[in-house]
Amino acid sequence: MEDLKETVGKVALDLMSKEPEVTTVIDQQRAMQEDYLEELTECVMEFRKKHPRDFFVTVLTKSEKLMPNVFRNYFVPRLSCPTPNYDQAVYRYRHEDEEIEFIWSIPCREACFYLRENAAHVSSEEHELLQYVIAFSDGTLYHLCRHLNSEYDEQAQVV
Repeated sequence: MEDLKETVGKVALDLMSKEPEVTTVIDQQRAMQEDYLEELTECVMEFRKKHPRDFFVTVLTKSEKLMPNVFRNYFVPRLSCPTPNYDQAVYRYRHEDEEIEFIWSIPCREACFYLRENAAHVSSEEHELLQYVIAFSDGTLYHLCRHLNSEYDEQAQVV
């Protein structure tokens, strides 16, 4: 018997032809995160073999250009904390404790604008995400990033 498995492209086209469903940002995040923790842990385990010290993992969420309802997460380990940006979650691996610490999550640009414009009406489930969006837009996350990288604001000097 042949395997009747559908391709991602076929599923995406079928979904695009249907009536759009109304979903919240939280619902969308939950749907995208099915294997998220497993992939995050795998990324950390592989990177710590080569770099036995504290490091960061940036999770970039991208939609496929030809299939706008298909999202993929890319797990990128790095030694420095990344600059905050849209479609990004950041974790820090603490080597001494062997723990993964969540630092922040920033949704897509449209979701950020929506959350800020509707801050008074945000549900309790979305309140934490709203706090990250506000911290991103007012520069708080940027300053946290600089602190985590031990970058200090000194007067710029021309040599």
